[in-house]
Amino acid sequence: MPEENLREIKVMANLLGANDVQAEVNRNHFKQKKCLAVNLIGSPGAGKTSLLEKTLTGLGTEFGTAVIEGDMFTSRDAERIAALNIPVLQINTGSACHLDSKMVNKILPAFAWDTLDVMIIENVGNLVCPADFDLGEDFKAVVLSIAEGDDKPEKYPVIFRNAKVAVLNKIDLEPFTEVDLAKMKAQITAIHPEIKIFEVSCRTGQGLAEWTAWLAGEIRAVKETG
Repeated sequence: MPEENLREIKVMANLLGANDVQAEVNRNHFKQKKCLAVNLIGSPGAGKTSLLEKTLTGLGTEFGTAVIEGDMFTSRDAERIAALNIPVLQINTGSACHLDSKMVNKILPAFAWDTLDVMIIENVGNLVCPADFDLGEDFKAVVLSIAEGDDKPEKYPVIFRNAKVAVLNKIDLEPFTEVDLAKMKAQITAIHPEIKIFEVSCRTGQGLAEWTAWLAGEIRAVKETG
């Protein structure tokens, strides 16, 4: 292997190692506060923010919710969440294509943790880089628009391998695409046999109740620990 490639591998290993140390600090913080932390990942246009809006509305007032929004430059997604009267803070990464654990840690003190049961971190739109960076979350949730094509799980296997749940969004578009939904789901489960899969449409509401009920169960499980 060329020497420059070995250097790149070493630099990446050191970067991930430092990130993982900070991620454990974050994870211990969430655990101490009995707050479920979810790392929401998906490509641009997958419908992450729309799903987040529907999810927060669906959870209602039973739980204290908050959001961290990751974006390279704008605050548009954070503004959408703020319109729901949900505590939200924006992280702009500049040229970085993902959030890391240090970015998240810096803004944790700004939240009122005694009131929170779930923190959802909407990562920068990307199926590659965010898959490798632990933020200290309880689990990763990957959002995939079916309009992206049924080849995406095989093309981006790491995020599906690392995620606990996959949300197949824009399911209402199935009649208007050539996507093979059975093939898409088969690829996902071949990569990660234990992954939980939901089929949802933020436009029609299909599947949202099932997804929200499952997430509520995860929140209650964390609240009841210890």
